[in-house]
Amino acid sequence: MFTDVVGSTASAQANEAEALKLRDEQAGLVRPLFAAHHGREIKSMGDGFLSEFDSALHAVQCAIDIQQHLHERNSQTGVTPIQLRIGIHLGDVEQRETDIFGDAVNIASRVEPLAPPGGICISGEVFSQVRNKIPNRLEKLPPTALKGLQAPVDIYRIALPWVTPDSPASAGGPTGIAILPFANISPDPKDEYFADGLTEELITVLSQIRELRVIARSSVTPYKSTSKGVAQIGAELGVSSILEGSVRKAGSQLRITAQLIDVASQGHVWANSYNRELTDVFAVQVELAQQVADALRVELRPSERTQIEARPMVKPDSYLAYLKGLTLMRIATVTSLQAAKAQFELAVSLDDRNASAHAALSTAEWEVGLWYTDSSQRDWVEKARRSAARAIELDPNLAEAHAALAEVLWDDSDLSATERELKRAISLSPSFSRAHLYYANFLEELGRTEEALVELSLAEGADPFWAHPLTQHAQLLLWLGRFDEALVKIGRLKELNPPPPEGDLQELLAEYYLAQGDLEQALRELRLGEEQLELPQSKILFRAYYLALSGEKEQAKELLRSDPKLSDYGQCAHLMAEIYAEMGELDECFRLMNKALDRKNLPIFPYRLDPRLRNVREDPRFDRILKTVHLA
Repeated sequence: MFTDVVGSTASAQANEAEALKLRDEQAGLVRPLFAAHHGREIKSMGDGFLSEFDSALHAVQCAIDIQQHLHERNSQTGVTPIQLRIGIHLGDVEQRETDIFGDAVNIASRVEPLAPPGGICISGEVFSQVRNKIPNRLEKLPPTALKGLQAPVDIYRIALPWVTPDSPASAGGPTGIAILPFANISPDPKDEYFADGLTEELITVLSQIRELRVIARSSVTPYKSTSKGVAQIGAELGVSSILEGSVRKAGSQLRITAQLIDVASQGHVWANSYNRELTDVFAVQVELAQQVADALRVELRPSERTQIEARPMVKPDSYLAYLKGLTLMRIATVTSLQAAKAQFELAVSLDDRNASAHAALSTAEWEVGLWYTDSSQRDWVEKARRSAARAIELDPNLAEAHAALAEVLWDDSDLSATERELKRAISLSPSFSRAHLYYANFLEELGRTEEALVELSLAEGADPFWAHPLTQHAQLLLWLGRFDEALVKIGRLKELNPPPPEGDLQELLAEYYLAQGDLEQALRELRLGEEQLELPQSKILFRAYYLALSGEKEQAKELLRSDPKLSDYGQCAHLMAEIYAEMGELDECFRLMNKALDRKNLPIFPYRLDPRLRNVREDPRFDRILKTVHLA
């Protein structure tokens, strides 16, 4: 990787002291990011760097991170902008003392000047390694002759929303688009759920187009009624286009308006309005998706067009109940999840052919059962299984249904079928963030950690403000000993609005400080986390973990025994097992692990990957558990 500051010579001639100050500032920003992405600085060339990485993917992720940090810095008022060009190539090098030489270095140095200010260019060799592994669009430049090379070289530009291209490019990756929450202008304010649900439905429909990277609902919700401009929203979400609109519902009459805006120019690309009956809402979604694709010059594959057009019609009252359930599902508390489940049950009772409602009901059954139900009660698993199967029977192309079925199959330890269903969900909806997250967890279970990291990156790209992928990405990086990278993810978690679920950030920070050997700071974070919790079971677990780490083992065990039913609740049994493992009480640890296993509520990947649970892995009883779940 070569980096170079744009206009540094002219700046130095105009004001040398200021230029030196800016050079030092950009070096202070860039250097930590090299280390965070497994890079090594080879040398500094005044206003730029030569560095190397252990993989092309890490180099590209580092480059995007650098430009993102610089863009955020440059967006502040009263600062002199710093802009870099970055070029990346993949090839062999010759090491001589602390320097590297060879054609690969020379080519990378020729690629860098082709990048626009604030942008990144990569060679074809890098493109072949990272395509479909990063959320950004990769745009192929016209064949480029590089100095010293006889044949033209394939060069790709990484699309960044704050960079205006200075030349046309062909598509080499997904176009980023955000569908902002549609405004509710209905006479009845209670119809707000309809606008919210329609937004989510449009996201689902457009997510089926492979050439579009569609931002998930949870990341666009914070922009509801925002005063931020298109350019700022586009930069924060990492997209080049924004779709916004409004919904007016009066009885069975609908008026839907939509407009597509280009982030770089802030100009309107396309706009339309639809006056329809409620029964025609599905046709509007299909028409709108096709018109957006045409406006963005995105080619709809025949299978994608068929998939979008084949959405089954359902009765209006069933559809409305389904939309209400979607809105409640997003709140993600036990009360809202149970209310969402009730709405999905109502939707199914009103129209049994509502495939989306069956799929959502399966997911709601699973979430409530897994986290908030006495784990000895397993009837919710069969309910989830039936709902997912019915959804697929009604609509085999519904990605949410395949993801829901994968959860049940994973519960059965049917690993090949689980992976098949997760891959099917992702192929049907490439921007389906939750499916990427589930697949990452599944890959962790199998010990395929590098693949899991890629899926977590894709989940983040599709839903950048959703805390779960960031949290799990940071956790996996900590387990792998990649602490600088984990700290970058934790830093982003701190900036999220809304913040991560109660206690999650503090628990993650505690794990980070433990890995760094700072027990005092880890205990401080656990105390802060405990203060944020509301569920009494979670408070007990946090306090017991705190006591175990403090060396107060008897007090920790007494607390864990204070509620005889604690291990029957949600995933408490396996979390208690981890605390007993921390205290070296392996007999009790394995008793609780087997209890969770009997109830099919034992995630394996923490025990396979967490360095603090090495004593569990080294015990022969763990091998028996792995054989039981077909992971030996």
